[in-house]
Amino acid sequence: MMKMTLFSKTLIYCGIHKYTMVDMSTTTIKIHKNTKAEIDQFREYKNESYDEVIKKLIFIVKSLKKEPELSKETIEAIEQARARIKKGHFVTEDEAKKRLGLT
Repeated sequence: MMKMTLFSKTLIYCGIHKYTMVDMSTTTIKIHKNTKAEIDQFREYKNESYDEVIKKLIFIVKSLKKEPELSKETIEAIEQARARIKKGHFVTEDEAKKRLGLT
């Protein structure tokens, strides 16, 4: 039985099964030896292909890039703060330090 890591479980949970092959066409890429060594660190088992490892890395990056949506209240607060700054109603860093007794 194959060991399930947290990453494997995440991929399966998200509907990505690592044994699914859609397109069988391939290409060759050149990478430096140190890049290959770094990619090897992400392999979960000896026979895991580089294609599988790269797909996992892409999945992680895409998952992390998703920006959280801001609530209406947060957007309004940002707009109000920007309006106050435009009007000159703000405290400078030096003023804040003085108020807090840091200078």
